[in-house]
Formats: sequence, structure tokens, C-alpha cells
Amino acid sequence: MSTSLAWDERYASGDFQFGEAPNRYLEGLRPWIAPGMRALALGDGEGRNGVWLAQQGLVVTALDWSAIGMAKAARLAEARGVTLATVVADAAAWDYPPGGFDLVAWIYLHLPPADRAAAAAGALRSLAPGGLLALECFTPAQQGRRSGGPKDPALLWSRSLVEDLFGELEVLELLEGTVHLDEGPRHQGTAEVVRALLRRG
Repeated sequence: MSTSLAWDERYASGDFQFGEAPNRYLEGLRPWIAPGMRALALGDGEGRNGVWLAQQGLVVTALDWSAIGMAKAARLAEARGVTLATVVADAAAWDYPPGGFDLVAWIYLHLPPADRAAAAAGALRSLAPGGLLALECFTPAQQGRRSGGPKDPALLWSRSLVEDLFGELEVLELLEGTVHLDEGPRHQGTAEVVRALLRRG
């Protein structure tokens, strides 16, 4: 089974696998965002982050390779009374619009190294001057914990990986450490993550 089909199967269960509320780190960045900003929610699954950004008045594109996830995102946006553009695509192969976004939200998108590098290059290309990239992903210290994350260590992130892939951006915040996740049935409990807020000059 391909990975996208595996996620389709998970999202088809009816419940929101990571809840309907936004990622807490992204939510905490509210002072940095403003109505009218153009945002891209990468790997947005069932739409919890994209919909929240739309509720803040942003013009949002949510991208995920699961058609079922994006259909749920569209329904969530409709239920919340906001507009959300949904794109079913591989983040590593999508045609990122140059300078098309003022914010890229990279929340728990874990890809194999080559795909990760391709998606990162696309995200960089799509960031407008002054644009922000917000990231939260699991680190190798997460291995063995039951609070979520990929089993393949090659998919995990680190502070140094953020620096390598996004080195051309200004670092506003870059932290590794322990957080408590309460995001639907798949993200529950103590977790080890890297969080980054970066800005294009």
C-alpha cells in the first residue's frame, strides 16, 4: 500500500486523527500573522491548521496527498464558515508558486530525505519577502515514545536539519525539546520536537 493510500485509510475512519484544533505552536504564533496574509499549510491532513489560519483572516491553501483528508478539510472549513483552497498533491513534487505565500506552516510533515529536501526547496521558493516559515516536527529523541511520529528515523527532524535546509532564512526561533501533545488520538502525551520560526529577509 502506498503511503498516500495508508493515510487515506486513516482519515476515512470518520474521527479527526489529530483533532480539529490547530497545532499549539502554530496557534501561539498568532501575534506574527495578520488578515490578508497568504498562507500554505503543508501536509495539512484533515485541515485543522489551514482552517484555523483561515479563521484568522488569512488566504489559505491546504496541501496534502490524501484526497480523503483534503475532503474532510473542505467540510471542516465549510462548517467553520471560512474559505479554504485544498490541493491534493505530493509536497515533494508540487509546483510551488514563486513568492506566492507570506506564511508556510510545516507542521508534522515527515518525508524521506530526498523528498524532504525537494519540499523544503519548494517552500523556500514560495516564500515572499518578509515571509515566515513555521515548523514543528518530531526529533530522533521521539523514538520509543507512544505520542506519535514516524518509526523510520530517516524521517525525523533536528535543529541542524532545519539549519541545513532553511539556512538562507533568518532564525527568529529554533528550539529542540519536550512538549506535551493533546492533538486527537494520534498525538497524545509527552513528545520530543523541534520548533522553528524563520523569516525571509
